[in-house]
Amino acid sequence: MSIDERQEKLCSTSQWDFSELKALFLNCTLKRSPEMSHTEGLIQISKQIMEKNGVTTELLRPVDYEIAYGVQPDMKEHGWDRDEWPQILDKVMASDILVIGTSIWLGEKTSVCTKVVERLYAASHLLNDHGQYAYYGRVGGALITGNEDGAKHCAMNILYSLQHLGYVIPPQADAAWLGEAGPGPSYLDPGSGGPENDFTNRNTTFMTWNLLHMALMLKNAGGIPAHGNQRSEWDAGCRFDFVRTADGRLLAQVWNRDC
Repeated sequence: MSIDERQEKLCSTSQWDFSELKALFLNCTLKRSPEMSHTEGLIQISKQIMEKNGVTTELLRPVDYEIAYGVQPDMKEHGWDRDEWPQILDKVMASDILVIGTSIWLGEKTSVCTKVVERLYAASHLLNDHGQYAYYGRVGGALITGNEDGAKHCAMNILYSLQHLGYVIPPQADAAWLGEAGPGPSYLDPGSGGPENDFTNRNTTFMTWNLLHMALMLKNAGGIPAHGNQRSEWDAGCRFDFVRTADGRLLAQVWNRDC
C-alpha cells in the first residue's frame, strides 16, 4: 500500500464527524483580490484539510471591505458614512473556528490585521444566551508568512488577543513560513521552498487538526460550562464563591445571590 493509499484510508476511516463545524479564514494581506497573496497560499493548506473532513469553510480578505476605524460593532452609528465590518462580524459569529492569517512588515502583523483585532474587540462586550461573553465556545488559530523575523511575535499577539476576547486556543495553534531575510523569494515564489517546507507543513497540519478537535469537543459539550464566567449573573449580584477580604483576612460574608 502506497503512502497516498494509507493516507486516504486513514481519512476515510476517521472516527470524528466534523461536518457541523464552520471555519472562517481572515487573510489580513495588504493585497486586494484577485492579486496573489502568499499568506493565502499557506492558508489554503489548512482550509483544504478542513474541507476534506466535511467542515464548511470561507476565506475572505478584510482589505476588500470598507472597514471603519473604531471599537464599536457598527461605526455607522458613530459618525462613519460606511462600515462593512458588521457583515464580517456576522460570519465570525456564525463560525466555530476563526483562523487569522497575516504577513509580516517591520516585524509586526499588518495594519489590516491590527484593525481586524480592534474590530473583534469592539464586540467583546456582547453576551451569548448563557450570559457569557459572545466569543465563548469558539477556537482560534494564526498563520503567518514573511521574509523577516517576527512570526512568533505576531502569533503571540494574535492568539493572546483571541483568548482575551473569549476564544479557546488549543495546543500548537499557529504555524508560519519565513523566507530568507531581505528581498528574497516569498512563500509562493518559484524556488522559495515554502510549499515543500516540512516544518511549516507539519505545523500547519497539526494546528488544523487541533482546531478541529477542540472545536468539536466544545460543540459536543455545549460550549464552555456557564458557571463562574457569566457577566449577566455577576452584574445581577452573583459572586461565584468570590470572598471579599479585609486586612488580609477572609470575611465570613460571601457576596452571593442564589447562583
